[in-house]
Amino acid sequence: MTFSFRFDPISLPEEAKALQEEVRAFLREEAARGGFTPGKGGFSREFGRKVGARGWLGMTWPKKYGGGERSQLERYVVTEEMLAWGAPTRSFSTGDRQSGPMLLRYGQEEIKEKILPRIVRGELCFCIGLSEPNSGSDVFAASTRAKKTAGGWLVNGRKIWTSNAHEADYMIALLRTSPPTPENRRHGLSQFLVEMRAPGMTIRPIINLTGSHEFNEVVFDDVFLPDSHLVGDLDMAWKQATDELAFERSGPDRWIETFPCFVEFVRQRGAEPSERVAEGIGRAVAELMTLRRMSLSVAGMLQAGKSPIAEAALVKDLGTNFEQALPDKIRLLAPPLSDEDPDANDARFEEALRHATLIAPKLTIQGGTREVLRGIIARGLGLR
Repeated sequence: MTFSFRFDPISLPEEAKALQEEVRAFLREEAARGGFTPGKGGFSREFGRKVGARGWLGMTWPKKYGGGERSQLERYVVTEEMLAWGAPTRSFSTGDRQSGPMLLRYGQEEIKEKILPRIVRGELCFCIGLSEPNSGSDVFAASTRAKKTAGGWLVNGRKIWTSNAHEADYMIALLRTSPPTPENRRHGLSQFLVEMRAPGMTIRPIINLTGSHEFNEVVFDDVFLPDSHLVGDLDMAWKQATDELAFERSGPDRWIETFPCFVEFVRQRGAEPSERVAEGIGRAVAELMTLRRMSLSVAGMLQAGKSPIAEAALVKDLGTNFEQALPDKIRLLAPPLSDEDPDANDARFEEALRHATLIAPKLTIQGGTREVLRGIIARGLGLR
């Protein structure tokens, strides 16, 4: 069976364009007052609560749970502007982008009533428990086990490379609840909501080569999870996890993360760049606009209730390859203005480029490696 990728052209409606200007004004004011440093990203619960107070979290969710019942395209422009400015979104992005939608779709009612309004208010940070030490990129080889006990489940095992686990309030974890079957190795996996400060949880930092602490190892030692924390159907989480990754992989956060260094590069080179620099800028803009059109199209599919898994994987693969390569391309186009006088160089540009260079290596790993994504794309094309 073959599959034809479909990326229908999408235009932003007027309400999304008006919202875009509103978000830009908010970010301009916050940056001017020192609420955040543009281009730096990072973690700020205070900023998250301000975004929640504006009604910009859980935007598409039912009002019953505090949501705004707005469109996916309106949500898209908010996400895009936050990332283009390099705002500190890490305290709320995972909960808003994927964990909240998962709970909304598969969570038990008491959990939805308890958790979703707090995500909307910007009060909760989420992390995702997928990768394990011995399973590499194969999330369906998970062995961290949840064993049934009175009133709930006892969890033992480890997760690794868990972004923001040390800051998070909750995790959505993929756990093994039954053995796989010969017919379906994905069978036997279930998703659970995990409180990160529950007894038996240990969070160990993984410090990367830049000295930054974003990743973690999470150890479960007889961690008790109530029955109400089961998310969706028992033993059938492989389908849910696949749907969840469509939310994670398709948005602007998968092609715009190093964009602030490009903005600084264009500013630094001025209104009349050299012919070589102008050509480089034009090529980058052409790629950016193509990725944006594809990503917007996926947002339109999500708005229509579809599950564009293969299209999202394609956007993520192309997008992260682009954003990972962008800092090197800019460095080749923009050598230091003066080797003799470091003070003559543009400090804002150099700092933005430095930050983009340091984060670039992780970009094609987070949200699915190239190999995983291309396997999904191959299946979508009927090649596997």
